Amino acid sequence: MNERPIIAVTLGDPAGIGPEICLRLLREEALLKHCVPVVFGSAAILRRVAGHTGLAFDAPILPEDGAGGRLRVEVPSVLDLPLPEADQIVPGRVDPRCGEAAYQAVIATIDAGLAGRIDAVATAPLNKEAMHAAGHLYPGHTEIFAERMGAERSCMMLTSEELTCSFVTVHVGYHEVPDLLSIDRILEVIELTATAMRRIRGREPKLLICGLNPHAGEHGLFGRREEERLVEPAVAAARARGISIEGPLPPDTVFLPWRRRAYDAVVCLYHDQGHIPLKALAFDSAINTTLGLPVVRTSVDHGTAFDIAWQGRANPNSLYEAVKLAARLSRKED
Repeated sequence: MNERPIIAVTLGDPAGIGPEICLRLLREEALLKHCVPVVFGSAAILRRVAGHTGLAFDAPILPEDGAGGRLRVEVPSVLDLPLPEADQIVPGRVDPRCGEAAYQAVIATIDAGLAGRIDAVATAPLNKEAMHAAGHLYPGHTEIFAERMGAERSCMMLTSEELTCSFVTVHVGYHEVPDLLSIDRILEVIELTATAMRRIRGREPKLLICGLNPHAGEHGLFGRREEERLVEPAVAAARARGISIEGPLPPDTVFLPWRRRAYDAVVCLYHDQGHIPLKALAFDSAINTTLGLPVVRTSVDHGTAFDIAWQGRANPNSLYEAVKLAARLSRKED
């Protein structure tokens, strides 16, 4: 298609680095060959952060109009979601007003996506403590998107040039993980991962899956035979459906360089199993995407970085890559 996709970008927590990296995004002309980004958030906050950092802010400002039709924009723009007390926000401070603003920006982009006003969403980081203080008790973006979009099945995937991982469980305590594993859930994540990687790679992918326990359980020596009871049947079912997948493999050897070169993605059973190697290998370039949604959603793979907020020091590369991947997965690129 010739029409460039419209990518809605949330501002993130106003007290974090989200506004700064969004200001840089609005000036990144190279992105225009992929898409047209529209930042959803407070224009007043963007002006304040521009003043603090010396970054230019001259993007067109669109009024918020939830009943409007498809956004018709040709240049990076801002859809203003007013924050009444924007002049009182302190950078680097947890504030329920910021949590509310970040949450409302997410909801606005979701609703715009479901209404067909935009083609995909890329999210800047929000602060969970601030969001919870505002009364929105979600573990993170993934759960908000899945609930609001009515996704019957979904999972988190982190991707970079060095490594791609998807997750069967994410924001739960370690003691909860074994009871959240099931053959159906593991198979679901394998299938979602295979579908996503077909779109990204343009071919049938080769997947790996981790075991839960050290040495992948070593035939029952460690754990409660989760590998034999849950992972192996899910792998067998995936293979029966034509998916190329190996495992369960010991988690401490899955991420060796030769395996990263030979395989396209790793299915991980819990949060740190994949997040630790990904952030060690690709902290500034990894992208978070939620699979299984009716509207594509990608995100940066870093937090609000309150310690450097509004200082002009934040690296925008992960947001750039998230926006480009959102455009690619929306299937509207040439």
